[in-house]
Amino acid sequence: MTDGPLTQDEISLVYVVDDDRDLGNAVARLLRRNGYAAEPFLEPQRLLEAYAAEPAHCIVSDIMMGDMDGFGFADALRAQDPGASIIFMTAWPTTANAVDAVRHYGGLDYLEKPLDEERLLNAVAEGVAWSRRQHEINARVARLTRREREVLDLLVIGQSNKMIAATLGLSSKTIEDHRAAIMTKTGSNGLSQLIALKQLD
Repeated sequence: MTDGPLTQDEISLVYVVDDDRDLGNAVARLLRRNGYAAEPFLEPQRLLEAYAAEPAHCIVSDIMMGDMDGFGFADALRAQDPGASIIFMTAWPTTANAVDAVRHYGGLDYLEKPLDEERLLNAVAEGVAWSRRQHEINARVARLTRREREVLDLLVIGQSNKMIAATLGLSSKTIEDHRAAIMTKTGSNGLSQLIALKQLD
């Protein structure tokens, strides 16, 4: 638990997109009362434009909207930020949409309207934590050079230093140096952590 008010870095930004203005505003107010910086949007396209300048930690999105539905919006958002967490909500729940929301569009939850406030808050908390973790992982992998990424890709599929050296036309000593650099830059302690890191990348 922190003492005193949260710093700007600790306050999580959540965007809400719903073409029902009253509902979007109500969800944003609920989130603000619970310590989030929350902004409502009526149109997915407006949110995407704002996102480039100020990425959010979590997005709560309606599924059935006007020109762009929630799933199309999710695809566009992931193109901008693969580490964005998305929670879908709808007044017209179907099993097919619930499966699509999670399996195909990476939604962390699928909420039915009227919203259960406790479930929404739990989902947002989970989404914020997931997004922060994902962005940290992406930042670690981004520190690697092109050659280190090549070595990492071969390491995680089980190739030994000797095999990687032969594949890349380098010496085993060079591969050992790259491997050590990968461990340092990613903060990993062993191959199992590298594999887990790559799966999340």
